[in-house]
Amino acid sequence: MSRGRMLPGILLACAFLAVAVGLQASRASLPSVPPADQFLDVQSGTAMRRLTLSFNLLAADVYWIRALQHYGGTKLDARSDKSYPLLYPLLDITTSLDPRFNLAYRFGSIFLAEPFPNGPGRPDLAIRLLEKGLHTQPRKWEYMQDIGFVYYWWHHDDRTAARWFEQAAAVPGAPWFLKSLAATTLTIGGQAQASRLMWQQIYQTANNDWLKKDAAWRLQQLTAIDQMDRLQKLLDAARGSSGDVPSWGDLLQRRLLPGIPIDPSGTPYEIDQATGAVELSRRSSLWPLPAETALPAVHSAPGGSGGPGPEARGPRS
Repeated sequence: MSRGRMLPGILLACAFLAVAVGLQASRASLPSVPPADQFLDVQSGTAMRRLTLSFNLLAADVYWIRALQHYGGTKLDARSDKSYPLLYPLLDITTSLDPRFNLAYRFGSIFLAEPFPNGPGRPDLAIRLLEKGLHTQPRKWEYMQDIGFVYYWWHHDDRTAARWFEQAAAVPGAPWFLKSLAATTLTIGGQAQASRLMWQQIYQTANNDWLKKDAAWRLQQLTAIDQMDRLQKLLDAARGSSGDVPSWGDLLQRRLLPGIPIDPSGTPYEIDQATGAVELSRRSSLWPLPAETALPAVHSAPGGSGGPGPEARGPRS
């Protein structure tokens, strides 16, 4: 076909894409839009594929960038009533336009599972997104590993997590550590060991700087949990029969501590004088710890590790 005959079709496709994306991008540029008014003019990935014709990959890039902007912008919003209503729809459209967009599945699931206020707290949608990726690439062991991880880290479902790790390990070419990870996950009392093993493997094998940074942050959280357990035992022993809750200053005077205990981020731990519990400070970049996070039902969908950098827009696989 000559260039002259192709030109009208190309112009028509560009016009459709400009209209569909322009309508939604204009909403994103409006200042202080109330969360309840945030919506997509086109919510169907199938419809968007028809609109963009042969420009699906280009449109997928546009919607991926929109998803990053929505996640990052909402996360940095200081309002207490913020929410992430567009995150899953944007990721769904992105992966419908490009069903093999690896970063959109893997990073998108991390964003979705992140607890409020750093994310929407929707591990169920994270799993749904990854399962959508598996429907297109049923031998993608990374998606199986990520699903197992969501079940382990956010749902605290060791058995289901282990089944997914075993399934991932059975895929030809999958790394060796998945087999040991499945076994460790099912070990009684091995939760901390399994968590550390998972994040260490992600840190060592990550081919993306943001994912590596997020794994390092999670490892620091696990270190903080271990430190708090030891400090709690020390504090409980120091209370003795009186039941009075001592302060860090009291423990320093009694030479039970070499200094005010700080978490891996350098922020001092706190003591709840009402309950006697050692707590991570809300001023810490490691807050909230996994054990402290709840999944609020009112919200529809790394964390302290910061938002995705430019590398999150890198190669699809």
